[in-house]
Amino acid sequence: MNGIAKAFVGARIHDGQTLYHNHALLVGRDGALSTCPRDSLPQGCPTEHLSGGIITPGFVDLQVNGGGGVMFNDHQTVDALNTIAEAHATTGAIALLPTLITDTAERTSAAIDAVEQSIAQKVKGIIGIHLEGPHLSVARKGAHDPNLIRRMTDEDMSLLLDAADRLANVMVTVAPESTSCAQIKELSNAGIVVSLGHTNADYATCMHAFDAGARCVTHLFNAMSQIGNREPGLVGATLSRDDVYAGLIADGIHVHPAAIRIALAASKNSDGVFLVSDAMATAGSDIKQFSLNGRDVFRKDHRLTLEDGTLAGADLDLPRAISVMIAQAGDSEEQAVRRATSAPTSLLRDPGALGQLKHAEGLAIYSRDNFATSKRLKLLNGV
Repeated sequence: MNGIAKAFVGARIHDGQTLYHNHALLVGRDGALSTCPRDSLPQGCPTEHLSGGIITPGFVDLQVNGGGGVMFNDHQTVDALNTIAEAHATTGAIALLPTLITDTAERTSAAIDAVEQSIAQKVKGIIGIHLEGPHLSVARKGAHDPNLIRRMTDEDMSLLLDAADRLANVMVTVAPESTSCAQIKELSNAGIVVSLGHTNADYATCMHAFDAGARCVTHLFNAMSQIGNREPGLVGATLSRDDVYAGLIADGIHVHPAAIRIALAASKNSDGVFLVSDAMATAGSDIKQFSLNGRDVFRKDHRLTLEDGTLAGADLDLPRAISVMIAQAGDSEEQAVRRATSAPTSLLRDPGALGQLKHAEGLAIYSRDNFATSKRLKLLNGV
């Protein structure tokens, strides 16, 4: 039938930008996707009826520390990255930046090597790297090891610039206290996404860093200077810019839903707020405890904490984050799905077709109550 292998009906369709009602998803024999109004389906077209939900592009997660029982900080290998990517694929995340939390220079170098090797070996889902530290502020360290936090050196710069030459997508989280504007500018000019985070810097300092080339903020509200009546901090600087993106951990724990609503209403770039899981080894697994830089992290009631109660990453996947945005933060379904698909791809140097409804291999089905099983994902991918 005109090269159409199958049509899916019964679910709404989101193409990364727009949510369509009463449409059909057409899957070509080559896997290419298109849509049409349901009443315009060609006669005789093989059709499968779905029981609700939203067909979306696969989700894109720019902050993933682990999954499948594995932490990237513990294992900088192709096998570990494959395990992490497979765990997140079961939640609909088809592209991710494995994230190395503050660590030694040796492990940072090994992490870059492992990502390069994974991409060369075509490990599905690995599209680059996110280095969250070690050039942060001890005052806003969160769960990062303060003994490993340090200022950026010329050697660190060389390592990062080399990574940008080797990898399509490199993201680094830095604090202005440990990184100069000249360094931020050089990194940005090299195609690296410089994100401010784990910082106690004031509003003016953060604005200078944005002017120098930083164009993102890591987990908005968390581990950063807050809005005050006389000092707006990094949160205020972020919301006042129309050229700055912000990752958000929307689990209802890291950020109160009311604070999310206020931020979206106040932001000059509300569309640039995107969802991240900040997932740890627990993602896609049943483990209740794991280790981070030699410290135990405990899982309970969707929280991950150190022994002293400090939040240590999130027990979250992007479908649940979408649900929180809709049910608690007042986002529309159309906008919430954008925040997990096309919005994060705007930061990538080489997004390809990510965040768009282009090919059957990049599909997910989102349901507000229960994300589709991996069996359902395979069903769609296998047409």
